[in-house]
Amino acid sequence: MECHGTPWSGSERPAHLLVMKTQTHPLSGLDPLLSIEDLAEYLGVPVTTIYDWRVDGKGPCGVRVGRHVKFIQSDVLAWIEAQREVRPGGHRDGR
Repeated sequence: MECHGTPWSGSERPAHLLVMKTQTHPLSGLDPLLSIEDLAEYLGVPVTTIYDWRVDGKGPCGVRVGRHVKFIQSDVLAWIEAQREVRPGGHRDGR
């Protein structure tokens, strides 16, 4: 999976994303960044799961900002979409 996606403008963001805690930047056009804790809370998984996914190469792509790892909102949305089942109870790859 590539590590980029189409950014949402404020008015185009799906309703469930309007309540996400994100770090906004005063410059327009920049995609909000999520911390590991924000991502874990949004996905409803423990922070340790996010770290495990990073080690295994399974989670969304991150961006290093100094010592910190952040996640670009559009990358997270693209990763979530890639996890969608083909049919209920089915695998992404059709198995």
